[in-house]
Amino acid sequence: MVFTPARDSSQTPSFVELLEASYEKRSLVHLPAGSRVPLLKKTVWLVVRGMVKLSAISVQGDELLLGLAGPNEPFGDPLSNVEVYEATTLCESDLLCLTCDEIAASPHLAMALLQGMGVRYRQSEAMLGLLGLRRIEDRVRGFLELLANDYGQPCDQGLRLNIKLTHQELASALSTTRVTVTRVLGSLKDEGWLQLDGQRRLVIAHLPRRAR
Repeated sequence: MVFTPARDSSQTPSFVELLEASYEKRSLVHLPAGSRVPLLKKTVWLVVRGMVKLSAISVQGDELLLGLAGPNEPFGDPLSNVEVYEATTLCESDLLCLTCDEIAASPHLAMALLQGMGVRYRQSEAMLGLLGLRRIEDRVRGFLELLANDYGQPCDQGLRLNIKLTHQELASALSTTRVTVTRVLGSLKDEGWLQLDGQRRLVIAHLPRRAR
């Protein structure tokens, strides 16, 4: 059986309401897909809408996928010790910029961000768990299940991924090669577990969505 990380998020209605109140009081930063997000000292970004890819550059110059930040999830320089750390929008995104002083002055906002960081932490643990799987097919299947459970949209066929990652990005996340990822994705499509919709977005077939 493929290792499928569960996402047991502790977000509550009060958490969402608090963040929505913050959105109303200040301007959001709107960025088109493929935009580099500036990572400023003592500043935390919060995704309101959209998706941000978090990556780094290895000593060999290769891009490494560190994780993703979706709605109500934070990222930024204060939350990482990686020296060559980058954030790039995967789709049109609205982001909220918060200074560490603002967060420290608001216990409720700090608690809300802590919950969002908990979601990111669990995602990181799940990705590390996937790397322990010997079969590359199990890694790819498990990673797509993780993305579908975290960010997928229900559709008639299963869960649709509205984000697009290249085969090379999947390979870097799973410590394998682009050629291997392409082969495994082809096999998953052949068996019907993975599909493409009319806009060529990935659909994980008949995967039950977990409660968030």
